[in-house]
Amino acid sequence: MPACNYDSASLPDLLPLYYRRLFPFAQYYRWLNYGGVTKNYFQNREFSFTLKDDIYVRYQSFSNQSELEKEMQKMNPYKIDIGAVYSHRPNQHNTVKSGTFQALEKELVFDIDMTDYDDVRSCCSSADICPKCWTLMTIAIRILDRALREDFGFRHCLWVYSGRRGVHCWVCDDSARRLPVAARSAVCEYLSLVKGGEETLRKVQLSDPIHPSIKESLAVVEHYFPQYALVDQDILGSKESADKVLALLPDEVRKDLATFFQSERSPTKRWERLKALVQQKRTSSKKAVHTEKEIMLQYCYPRLDVNVSKGVNHLLKSPFSVHPKTGRISVPIDLRELDKFDPFDVPTISLICEELNQPRPEEEKEEVKDSEREVGERRKIRDYKRTSLAKYIKVFDNFLDGMERSRKGELLRKSGLISLDGTCILPAQALYDWMGTTFSCLDCPADRIASLRP
Repeated sequence: MPACNYDSASLPDLLPLYYRRLFPFAQYYRWLNYGGVTKNYFQNREFSFTLKDDIYVRYQSFSNQSELEKEMQKMNPYKIDIGAVYSHRPNQHNTVKSGTFQALEKELVFDIDMTDYDDVRSCCSSADICPKCWTLMTIAIRILDRALREDFGFRHCLWVYSGRRGVHCWVCDDSARRLPVAARSAVCEYLSLVKGGEETLRKVQLSDPIHPSIKESLAVVEHYFPQYALVDQDILGSKESADKVLALLPDEVRKDLATFFQSERSPTKRWERLKALVQQKRTSSKKAVHTEKEIMLQYCYPRLDVNVSKGVNHLLKSPFSVHPKTGRISVPIDLRELDKFDPFDVPTISLICEELNQPRPEEEKEEVKDSEREVGERRKIRDYKRTSLAKYIKVFDNFLDGMERSRKGELLRKSGLISLDGTCILPAQALYDWMGTTFSCLDCPADRIASLRP
């Protein structure tokens, strides 16, 4: 990626260009409108803007894409947050009867922040991140995405880089958006494993038998643990870091290991010895001992901000918002390329605006011929396709296409055009014409639909 240093002082000059030519308003509206699922669904959605000098403006709402676009281009927000769908227009909340303005729906959201791992990472702290600790976000996404899809049956999970030190998840299924506070809290409780504050030594305690979902999570952690924990974080390297691990062990295991560590310096061999001693204790003890698994989970398992997830009216930073401190765009993450995702490769607003202003070869040729015609043609070009932002908007497009296919499949089922056993009773040509070429059998129980093109 071309180098382009970001200077926060330039943000007021860059934001107008970003919102005028690069922000994906069409896709953004398509997402939050959900196919017009109910009347006034988009109109009753709350947006909040953080403006220059930390001026915070809540309860913004818009009638349509055009109105949203005009207002954002007028206000040029430094940050965009998305809230709930309310019973009334949020911008009119002061005019409705007291107690009647209620948050009705919102995506089930999750916020994973690297600062919550400061007690188990040695490479960075606070808002700082590096490739060594970013693996924690990769592990979190893999564990939570599997649980949300396989354990809860959700299908439309949008993972987004926050722009600085974490990731967000937007679960967009109809059933997820309608969850009440109690159900959201229950989901969070199910997914939470690391518990306790700074005073708590052992933050993970497993029961026997180990829950199937935790076993699945352990499989993910075990894949990344040797490189991440033993090499990158070197948790058994220095005396200080090794002592933190030893403190989590039963007394008899701790004493044997402390002696072994005096002569053995290899973190890998130290870990293998730890596992062997725990296995011996497990064999000789009547009680189940899962100490090595608890250590792996304490160092690697996702740490959720429960308050963000359980509140229907809680705001969360919007995809494609710009982070004012780093300049990076909050972009969707392609889970097919998750292990290759590098937060430092995410484009900054400086970079994409610079790319936008670089003329393409064909434009340079036309410039001499007819400058007015060139201006007209440029307006028809999707400007973001000329920048590093294009591949991330493509990820967003693919996500939206999947949701749309699901909506159409659900409409078919409700209309009776697909029987309960998944058999399509609509003529193949008519079905193909209606569903379009992008229909996937993954989004409908009628497995034969995808091959129905005559």
